[in-house]
Amino acid sequence: MLKTFTIAEGILLLVLGFLALIFPVVASFGVTAVVGIAFLVGGIVGWINNISRRNELKAWLVFWRLVVSTLFLVAGISILQQFSSGPVDAVAQVLALSVAIGIVFVVEGVVAIAAALSHQEINGWRWGLANGVVTLILGALIVSMKFGGLLSVLGILVGISFLFSGIDLIAFGSSLHKEKNV
Repeated sequence: MLKTFTIAEGILLLVLGFLALIFPVVASFGVTAVVGIAFLVGGIVGWINNISRRNELKAWLVFWRLVVSTLFLVAGISILQQFSSGPVDAVAQVLALSVAIGIVFVVEGVVAIAAALSHQEINGWRWGLANGVVTLILGALIVSMKFGGLLSVLGILVGISFLFSGIDLIAFGSSLHKEKNV
């Protein structure tokens, strides 16, 4: 059950990542809504996954993964609230979205790196490390980006991060559960 749930979370993030890459230049409202929903769903799924796996993982790791899931929830709610304010606030919405995503990615990247380094004995841990490094770099890029470039690259950056997160969860979940069941 837990293996299936972890892999399902990875597949969900892969699908969301592909969707973000397919539609990178969607109008700011479309990007805001899709990303807001993705963060909201990712936060809920992350909470459920981490609570269900709390006995398998170290307490500090569960805590920090719950922090990341909470950031996903807060970012999703914030983005969707701004999305509903109408076209007049489009500039503020994109700016807020970029800052929220940048901060979440920086924190998520640090947590993923720490998690991967603490699981070096498990096959697939390097995917977690790659996920953390890429997500951290993406977060730094987003936070430092000028507004003019945000509309064209935001969907691409989100898509890449979601793809790596999905691959990480599928590889790590498969390896972790396979070794524990042997």
